[in-house]
Amino acid sequence: MQRGETKMILDSKYLMLDDTIQHLEHGVRGRRRVDGIAAWGAASEREQASQSSIQHRLSGRRDRKRSAIGFALYEVLLGVTVFVIGVLALGRAVENCLNASALSAEEDRVRQILSNRMSEIQATPGIPDAAKESKIDSGYGTVKLVQKTAPAKLTEQDGTELNGVNRVTLTVQWTRGGGTQTKSIEFYVYRAG
Repeated sequence: MQRGETKMILDSKYLMLDDTIQHLEHGVRGRRRVDGIAAWGAASEREQASQSSIQHRLSGRRDRKRSAIGFALYEVLLGVTVFVIGVLALGRAVENCLNASALSAEEDRVRQILSNRMSEIQATPGIPDAAKESKIDSGYGTVKLVQKTAPAKLTEQDGTELNGVNRVTLTVQWTRGGGTQTKSIEFYVYRAG
């Protein structure tokens, strides 16, 4: 064997090794090319050992890639889960705010009804009605306004009874969420007479 032939054999072995690595990476096993000629069969013990170490390194590389991909997928799933929980919580918070706003607007309307009726009674001359009931549309449903008037029976410090002072009680009743809600106000009205 001459020097040129040795170099050619070494080059062909390196070519076979490179070709084997490429075939292993692409899933083709057992076949290798030497200078364009397909060769089948058993390799020498040294080649088998080098192939097994190459396979071991390649499988380790593939496992690391799979674990890195799996970890990235796990992170994405965890992130999406946290995002979904956040969106659901935010939706719930917005719903609670809207409900609170609607309840506040409804109670403001009821207070306004009481205030208006109190102003009407105070501005009307004469003794207020002893008992009166009316239904008013509040914009949030129908409310029932109940008015009751009774003499206040107040006395001075010296025991003298004050005449003409009446205690008026206004009560508003309405239903919200299947339950009855009430709000009332009491005030005094003086009518000489």
